[in-house]
Amino acid sequence: MADELDLLRRANPVPTDASDFGDGPLDARAERHLEKLLREPPPAPPSRPLPGRRSTRRGVRLAWGLAATAVVAVTALALLLGGPSTTPAVAAPRPLVVLADATPVPLYRLADRAEKAAADGGPGLRKGTHVQSWSLGMSEDEPPVTLPVERVVRWTADGRHTELVVATDPRHPGRPVLGEDEDGTPRLVDDGHVISRKTYPPSWSDAPPESRPPHDAGRLRAFLEEAQHTDSLGTPQLLDAVQVLLGHWTLGARESAALARLLADADGLRPVGQVTDRLGRRGQAYVYEGTAGVRRMLIMHPATGAVFGLETTFTEDQPEYGVTAGDVMEYNAWTR
Repeated sequence: MADELDLLRRANPVPTDASDFGDGPLDARAERHLEKLLREPPPAPPSRPLPGRRSTRRGVRLAWGLAATAVVAVTALALLLGGPSTTPAVAAPRPLVVLADATPVPLYRLADRAEKAAADGGPGLRKGTHVQSWSLGMSEDEPPVTLPVERVVRWTADGRHTELVVATDPRHPGRPVLGEDEDGTPRLVDDGHVISRKTYPPSWSDAPPESRPPHDAGRLRAFLEEAQHTDSLGTPQLLDAVQVLLGHWTLGARESAALARLLADADGLRPVGQVTDRLGRRGQAYVYEGTAGVRRMLIMHPATGAVFGLETTFTEDQPEYGVTAGDVMEYNAWTR
């Protein structure tokens, strides 16, 4: 029987030989493979957090005073763990680079394109998410370590949902990646190592972000404000809310257009040009220079306005944690 990674790759809607704009729904064959993978029993118990390392998950207060929703930076270094024949595992991705000849597209113009694409029809809204991320574990007396993972969440008609998390890095398919063993110690694991596979009982919450998001920009703002428990969304809070939204939903064409229009009205989110994201997709990049020593880059589909990814980097040195200005923080790349 094919292993978990083979099944997951067959369910990937963006194969390695796809075009720059490959981002569509799973076909029937891929859906069958993915459902098979999600139904199989887990081979091992879920792993535990790295001992002595601060989590990058939302809600943890960081020592250098970033807000609870900010993510932690990671140095772009390579770690070699294991024997002499072991392939080096890159601990963090390099920062995305804007193409030199790329012409920036204002967000209002991208929102216009997204609304036109939605009017012509397109994929529909779907509960669940498929995201690949690189997030940091760190401590004051050890180098920062980034664990690359892929997470797939699927919901069923009766309200149950299944979450599969595997250790994999699409930049180096088939190569060992940095993971953790049963006691949480960082080590090399096989590409596709299952970190956890869980099935949750039915949930019928009617509160954001669990409830169905609207496809009107004004109502979507209210939806995100409720999801973030705030009466006002500044640009940093809006970017946080985007991450929460995409952690629960795969947006359809109309919802993506509403989100693009909402982002077009945000202060300080400036266009910088085209980038190729970490899944090989060409997108338009928009940067927000934060006031807490961070910079955030939003990558969006150049025609539909769908959010491809969100990257955060340090703009100031933090020598006590081994990071410098320009080091990459957590990165998320979403697909259908």
